[in-house]
Amino acid sequence: MARNASNKLLQKAKKSKSDEFYTQLSDIESELQHYKNHFKDKVVFCNCDDARISNFFKYFSSNFKELGLKKLIAACYQEKKNDLFNTGESENGFFFEYTGKESETDKPISNDIIYFKDDGDFLSLESIELLKQSDIVVTNPPFSLFREYVAQLVKYDKKFLIIGNINAITYKEIFKLIKENKAWLGINLGRGVSGFIVPDYYELYGTEARIDSFGNRIVSPNNCLWLTNLDNFKRHEDIELTKKYFGNESNYPKYDNYEGINVDKTEDIPLDFGGCIGVPITFLHKFNPDQFELIKFRKGNDDKDLSIDGKCPYFRILIKNKRAIKNPQEDREKASTQQQLHASGDSVLL
Repeated sequence: MARNASNKLLQKAKKSKSDEFYTQLSDIESELQHYKNHFKDKVVFCNCDDARISNFFKYFSSNFKELGLKKLIAACYQEKKNDLFNTGESENGFFFEYTGKESETDKPISNDIIYFKDDGDFLSLESIELLKQSDIVVTNPPFSLFREYVAQLVKYDKKFLIIGNINAITYKEIFKLIKENKAWLGINLGRGVSGFIVPDYYELYGTEARIDSFGNRIVSPNNCLWLTNLDNFKRHEDIELTKKYFGNESNYPKYDNYEGINVDKTEDIPLDFGGCIGVPITFLHKFNPDQFELIKFRKGNDDKDLSIDGKCPYFRILIKNKRAIKNPQEDREKASTQQQLHASGDSVLL
């Protein structure tokens, strides 16, 4: 990406308060415990992290030997200040490399920081060179640049485990990766990410906002997820289905603009319906690609939002149950529809 385009994106990020959310160590530990087998002999890159204060760096350096890491790199963006009173090294981004030697952490990390020639944002050529050396990227990237951030990881074919807003699922670029089984949700979602450390000037909003025992100001938006392409146990667990469609059709309204039924809760997915089913986006947290197929996101055949009696439910993901129990009534309905279409001179593959 061109440097001027990179700067424009970063100017956009500066305006977003959500880009100043810093991850708590407890949330990192809660998620990372499920991926320990992925890190042996790997280079981990935390490319949005100041090694002096980052809890991601703290986690990986503290568990360096247990995980069997080869190297840990943390890189930090430093905002350029365009005035006469802010010049010199302190304005440049910087990075720190750790290889597990005691001498690297028994003195202040700042002694061994290496400064970039520029500000060190993740789109910069210097940061990309470090990315190329890495195997797995783990961090909390700028939420306002989430699309660009993930696109870079895909471009350089990197394994990753990153935090984002739940709404990232609705981005066409991210949904495409999930649909193609190139990315999936991690273990923790929503309240499973307990809160973020925010700067002193940030308003402590919400009933769960607090100041912890270390004086950290915590905000809990309860709307975040982990996105990854590291395998985990959750994506191989079947959703237990207990509801039936046939005999309960009134509980499953059909869409106006797509041949499918609506389900408001994942737990209400019927076990005996083989057609398309619209489910909430949070379904992806329980999605098992061996059990379900992702069809499309949000839109009906008319390229408008899925609707029921002219009203649009909140964003829906259309899925099919690969293991739907065959129901004689469903076969009869399909045969009847085929006969009607044939009689009218049309044909369709059902």
